[in-house]
Amino acid sequence: MKSVFPSWIFDKSPLPDPLGFGGRAVEFIKDLRHPKSTLEGHAFQLDPWQERIIRRIYGDVTPNGERRIKTVYLRVARGNRKTSLVGALTCLHLFGPERVQGGRGIAAAVDQSQARLTWEEACGLVEMGANFYAATEKREAPVFALRHPKTGSAFEAVSADGRSKHGKTPTFVITDEIHAWHGRELWAALKTGLSKVPNSLHWITTTAGAGQDGIAWAQETYARDVATGRIEDPTFLPIIFEVDEDDDWTDERAWHKANPGLRHGYPDLAGLRSMVLQAKRDPAARAEFEQYHLNRWQDGALSDWLDMAVYDEGAQPIDDEELLGRPCWIAVDYGPVNDITAIVAAFRDDDSIVVKCWAMAPEEGLRQKADTDRAAYISWRDAGYLISTPGNIVDRREIAEKMRELAADYDVREIAYDPYKIREMMAELAEDGLPTVEFRQGWATMGPAIDQMQEAILGGRLNHGGNPILRAHFASVVTKEDPSGNKSFHKGRSRGRIDAAVACTMAVSRALAGDNGKSIYEDAEARPDGYLSFSY
Repeated sequence: MKSVFPSWIFDKSPLPDPLGFGGRAVEFIKDLRHPKSTLEGHAFQLDPWQERIIRRIYGDVTPNGERRIKTVYLRVARGNRKTSLVGALTCLHLFGPERVQGGRGIAAAVDQSQARLTWEEACGLVEMGANFYAATEKREAPVFALRHPKTGSAFEAVSADGRSKHGKTPTFVITDEIHAWHGRELWAALKTGLSKVPNSLHWITTTAGAGQDGIAWAQETYARDVATGRIEDPTFLPIIFEVDEDDDWTDERAWHKANPGLRHGYPDLAGLRSMVLQAKRDPAARAEFEQYHLNRWQDGALSDWLDMAVYDEGAQPIDDEELLGRPCWIAVDYGPVNDITAIVAAFRDDDSIVVKCWAMAPEEGLRQKADTDRAAYISWRDAGYLISTPGNIVDRREIAEKMRELAADYDVREIAYDPYKIREMMAELAEDGLPTVEFRQGWATMGPAIDQMQEAILGGRLNHGGNPILRAHFASVVTKEDPSGNKSFHKGRSRGRIDAAVACTMAVSRALAGDNGKSIYEDAEARPDGYLSFSY
């Protein structure tokens, strides 16, 4: 993914400020006092890169003084004093020149402790100024808030893990570290509230996230589309500081791209160097360093088994009509309660393997599951990638019906499955004449299949059509090896799912094992350990 490094912040180009509101905001922040500042009189340290951002947002106004920019997306590496900046912005909107009579500001984060950081930062700035302190009321737990009685404006810290916040009508919102947010309820409430009042402003501040699901990735995608010109939205300002993928992650010169504060003494350069020494020997530490300090978006898994950029090269369009009637090998990975059932069909050509994936999940509790897993189950369902079944478990009858449907559309040579919990159902399909075959997911069987899957991806032979569920599951995979070097799949994230990746690997392995369209199960001596055919 190519960097969209914001050059306008450093090129000294003119910024619009017809009414002087940008300069006014800058001067107000510079007049603040910060308890940890080393400048004379504890003056707030507003460095040039921050000042340019402030001038761009608050100076670009219409003739009647309304800001043109309604949403700011600021993604910057950890340690670049983002919290100090948003604390100053809180003061700017609470009792500074951007205050609104009866206005309401909100700092929202994944949990109360994170949300409180912005409140504490604002409190520190307030307490350093005698005039501010006398004119402001401070409230602590259970509701962390600041209030300016003269104007009736208020500021409150809320969290995504708290109770519903519907009904709030904010004029200014800071959503912090959205890459860690679990659900959409608070997000939706705040966005809806902002749309109710004129001249509202939404600051989205975060470091890089992992995976391509949830709120964070949706905002990241939109921000990149605006930054690159694919979407024209003058009300949305994307500011993305990141080290380019082509840059050497150990090159200190490249670190400045993600850390605009480095030239001003933060984050600590010696600390970053120390982290690199460990990251060179620890793949997990490297992934963490790249995410939090190089601000590179991660795919979710901390494994070097698969480069998702290479995987994405297989997202070529699939002609569904062209596949009808062709030989295919199917694999099923059955998910019990609160899990995903994945079905993958593999079609083999001379130089490529095409795979189609269907996922199933119970409709009951699907929205809650989407929040828990941080996955886009609802949109996947609406787009046809996810089949929702009635009740709170995936009905085996629905799986069997899907198998019969696929058998009617394609020349199914095998239906491979792990016998865990669905042997009886597969026996019934075998009685109907479908070619079911057990595929136990142990080291001896999955090890060779994983190697074949990796070779197919790296060799550019796999075409998956860009199925988002399949991609999310592959991005959650890490591998482990037994003493013989056989690999097995495991989840790289506690919330990640890998069912579709497992089913795809099984299906591709069986497709590659076929000989001129015939299954090796016709030769009993050719069956590897772990396989047992039921019927042909």
